[in-house]
Amino acid sequence: MAGGYVLAIDQGTTGTTVLVLDPKLAVKARVNREFKQHFPKPGLVEHDLEEIWTSVVLAIHQALRTARIRGNDLAAIGITNQRETTALWSRRTGKPIARAIVWQDRRTADRCRELREAGHEELVRARTGLVIDPYFSGTKLQWMLDHCRGARERARQGELAFGTIDSFLVWRLTGGEVHVTDVTNASRTLLMDLRRLAWDDDLLSIFDVPREVLPEIRSSSEIYGFTRGVKGLPDGIPIAGIAGDQQAALFGQACFDVGDSKCTYGTGAFLLMNVGSKPVASKAGLLATVGWQLGEKGETAYALEGSSFIAGAAVQWLRDGLGLIRTAAEVETLARSVRNSGGVIFVPALAGLGAPHWRPEARGLFTGIERGTTAAHLARAVLEGIAFQIHELCEAMERDAGRTIKAFKVDGGACANDLLMQFQADLLQTPVIRPKMIETTALGAAFLAGLAVGIWPSKESIRRVWKQDRRFSPRMKSPARAERLAAWQAAVARA
Repeated sequence: MAGGYVLAIDQGTTGTTVLVLDPKLAVKARVNREFKQHFPKPGLVEHDLEEIWTSVVLAIHQALRTARIRGNDLAAIGITNQRETTALWSRRTGKPIARAIVWQDRRTADRCRELREAGHEELVRARTGLVIDPYFSGTKLQWMLDHCRGARERARQGELAFGTIDSFLVWRLTGGEVHVTDVTNASRTLLMDLRRLAWDDDLLSIFDVPREVLPEIRSSSEIYGFTRGVKGLPDGIPIAGIAGDQQAALFGQACFDVGDSKCTYGTGAFLLMNVGSKPVASKAGLLATVGWQLGEKGETAYALEGSSFIAGAAVQWLRDGLGLIRTAAEVETLARSVRNSGGVIFVPALAGLGAPHWRPEARGLFTGIERGTTAAHLARAVLEGIAFQIHELCEAMERDAGRTIKAFKVDGGACANDLLMQFQADLLQTPVIRPKMIETTALGAAFLAGLAVGIWPSKESIRRVWKQDRRFSPRMKSPARAERLAAWQAAVARA
């Protein structure tokens, strides 16, 4: 365990970030490498797996140089990844047979509709906690098997390997010795039984996926294998933690108690709540998923998940679409130049409304504009609109879970906006907690890997090193809050 450093690979949609951390969470290096997005046709989004692998290797090399350590100083490697993105490669050569189909890709929308019309929705929802949607991996894999020449037969013969990006990276890092995924990523494929944490024969039949192509499902924190043949890295470094990005953020925020919740404010916003050792079926349009599993047959935590399609993207729209600000960071200064939104309400339905409304036809809307409305009022209304959406998700989550949210932790780029965080606390009537380390996705991967090799011996030791930056306590009085929520609900009805 030489230097006791943990290297976290955060393989995201537009780039790869690598962090090198010490046991006290001091960041010794942070490196980001972007890679190309491929859009062959409208609605289609692809990634070149070789370009992803190159971004990972280059980021690792640069991070080690920046940290001024050698590969032998690493105690473990943790991986977190864009979920649902679907990869297929040759077991013999390790080469992809086609580009990966990204989670944003909508090419299987018609197939999803056929499956719903055939009556499979209820079984899929009951077994997986998910809905039949092109977002998830199942129909993407089916499409690749049907449209890549010879792929289905090669898969049945055991010649091909399927995986989400975590699986591909572990395969490459171990020199093709290990083909695994973890429970969190497997739970996003539409192919895993959420309760048994195992591939399900009925689901494999529905999506026409041969079992021979699948990785082994493992926990989120254990030694899966060791580096072998990776340029610039010594052999023998344990790969010891895997989790999908949102689950990694939940763990990275130390949301270890039932009811603990986190919200990641990115382009969209993802809210997850720890619901304990059994999955909770949603009646409010949320998703049930695995939060993590620690070690083989170890503690399993489940989560409810809700997403808002537009969060930081609304601020980007103010910048790029309306030209009201030059940089995203300027929005807070502009919004603070007025005492309130002047009665303006913004519904950020720029890509429809997600949970709990599920209205894809909805469109963005400003209400309450009058002669005295300024750019500052619009900016403030946009920030408040983001918070209103999260409040609705929280209400739905509390109904499903049968408990109130007792700790609301935040991360992602927009959580640096103090005005937004204060308004969020006011709406929720719950303290909003921002950590010192907002790279919580990578941090979660590091925690899971470090836990497996003893850097942090327990969740309690992780809780002790996790540090709070700021706590935003509710300030808004109840009558004002009720008035604002009523205005929001009226605006949503018109969107």
